[in-house]
Amino acid sequence: MKTIGLIGGMSWESTATYYQIINERVSAALGGLHSARCLMYSFDFAAIEKFQSRDDWATCAQMVTKAAQILEAAGADFIVICTNTMHKVVPTLRAQIHIPILHIAEVTAQALKDAGISTVGLLGTRVTMEGEFYKDVIEASGIRVLVPDADARAVVDGIIFHELCLGRIEDASRQKLLAMAEGLSARGAEGIILGCTEIGLLLSQKKTTLPLFDTALLHAEAAARVAMEEG
Repeated sequence: MKTIGLIGGMSWESTATYYQIINERVSAALGGLHSARCLMYSFDFAAIEKFQSRDDWATCAQMVTKAAQILEAAGADFIVICTNTMHKVVPTLRAQIHIPILHIAEVTAQALKDAGISTVGLLGTRVTMEGEFYKDVIEASGIRVLVPDADARAVVDGIIFHELCLGRIEDASRQKLLAMAEGLSARGAEGIILGCTEIGLLLSQKKTTLPLFDTALLHAEAAARVAMEEG
């Protein structure tokens, strides 16, 4: 079994979800007392968010690169960044390490293709919804990406950082996100990317008939599969 190098703590709530899903999938596949071989570098998210809020991505890239290098030196076979937003620094990171990075948007794009989705709505942090680093990966697979308007994007970003990253699950916020999802559906979205790994703590498929693509779930399941691949 390959060793997974997890870069987490952004936030720890969703990182815990990764650890649980990865181990559940490995246990289900291999049976007995099997669990995943993992190494984890978990950030103090306050230190990361400080630079994110300043759009200081060079410093963010340096921090994540150092974490990845530590995991590589410790024996990780591939890297999993347990958050969508920090995939913004992946191009820099890939130039500084010698092991693969399992990209969350690439995993999500494949799930969308498998589901036959041609137009999808994206909910995530402001950086993820407004930046090109994430949407470009999805659109490179021939899938059109829609995002909410500027006011709604600010609401989503606030829910993520001021509620979900603090472990607060508010039904009023769930209803706001569901309304945004329906709005994207009215514009042509055939499904919704939960493009922040914390959003899955608030929304589930039980709450809507619109197909949801939970990136934390998809990414963690893909990590488990890669870890169990031979060769």
